[in-house]
Amino acid sequence: MGIVTVPDGAADRGHAEGRPSSVRIAWTIVRVATSVTALVALFYGLPLDHSSVRAALTILLIGLAGFIALVGFQVRWIIRSPYPMLRAVEALATSVPFFLLLFAATYVVLAGLSPGSFGEPLTHTDGLYFTVTVFSTVGFGDITAHTQPARVLVTVQMIADLLVLGLAVKVIVGAVKRGQAGTSR
Repeated sequence: MGIVTVPDGAADRGHAEGRPSSVRIAWTIVRVATSVTALVALFYGLPLDHSSVRAALTILLIGLAGFIALVGFQVRWIIRSPYPMLRAVEALATSVPFFLLLFAATYVVLAGLSPGSFGEPLTHTDGLYFTVTVFSTVGFGDITAHTQPARVLVTVQMIADLLVLGLAVKVIVGAVKRGQAGTSR
């Protein structure tokens, strides 16, 4: 997401060898950690369990559009980067948590609006846990969708998960290849 940048004058000795320097890697880790921390803090700070149906749909639709835009910007950054692989790792390390937190937020809103939607009430942590079990296809069965709207939402997440795992990763890998081809000229 690029919240923190490498300071001017920071040595990038690895550039000549085609590898990023330890300073650049460290700043990438700081950017990822800062971005993910900000996303998690926002997720836990929002009063999601007191929202409306309109808020839930707005969160999901705007969030998915934001996710698509974020991946689009990241693809451009990967292609233009002198270290496309490092930028791709950063892109995945920020995009996937954003995607997961988006669905977790929607589940918490839905559970607050209709308490019978899931097998138990969902806190922010429960919503995140459920989202990750669906994303990873583990599905322990301790939290399940009980109503039609909840099942539709979980189905949408499963389809979106496949798209993220397949299409988004393919696009990012393709951007890495284009970026590497551009830096080897």
